[in-house]
Amino acid sequence: MIFAAILAGGTGSRMKLANMPKQFLDLGDKPVILHTIEKFLLVPEFDGVYVGVHPDWVDYTRELLEREGLDERVVVIAGGANRNGTIANILQTINEEYGADPENIIVTHDAVRPFVSLSIISENIKAAQEYGACDTVIPATDTIVNSVDANMITEIPDRSQLYQGQTPQSFKIGLLEDSFARLSDREKERIPDACKALVLAGYPVKLVDGAPENIKLTTVMDYRIAQALIDRLDESDAE
Repeated sequence: MIFAAILAGGTGSRMKLANMPKQFLDLGDKPVILHTIEKFLLVPEFDGVYVGVHPDWVDYTRELLEREGLDERVVVIAGGANRNGTIANILQTINEEYGADPENIIVTHDAVRPFVSLSIISENIKAAQEYGACDTVIPATDTIVNSVDANMITEIPDRSQLYQGQTPQSFKIGLLEDSFARLSDREKERIPDACKALVLAGYPVKLVDGAPENIKLTTVMDYRIAQALIDRLDESDAE
């Protein structure tokens, strides 16, 4: 079986535009999170779509989905203390509702990446089925400077070997659960995403091509770019 896990547990502390997390800000005619959810609902391979949100926003999210007539197609659960905690909560819910099967696939995605394409989602599913795990990336376009003291350059890596990570990140559930189980408490707090857990556990992770427009809304500038993108898409649809 194949499941989508949309991660919306953040509070948007770096975007001071409103008194709500950035995933609930309007983008065009609907909240960011609805744009993202609707993309995943268009993919017929999914047996279930789950959204993990901050506990304070669970009721709000359920009411939003109910107003849109999507409440029977999407399961909303409380997220964890961090990104990986939210994934773990979704995994637990899937196992409780469908039974634990290590071959099941989970496609994890940031709620604040509303421009993900259906082709990227489909390629994630295929790669996870074939390789067990995959990460969506684009080649690094800027020179990356490494500094261990935030003062002087330590190293300038070869850019041709560097990629910028996006989402989705997709996995066979058994591999993901095994990787999480191997982490120390400190590692669980510090690793940035689930792919890092697999790398630490020694599992190979396949690269899937992302897209420059698959941006993550983190800052006010990201939000302004997203508004420009959605306006252009609306204009194209009207033509």
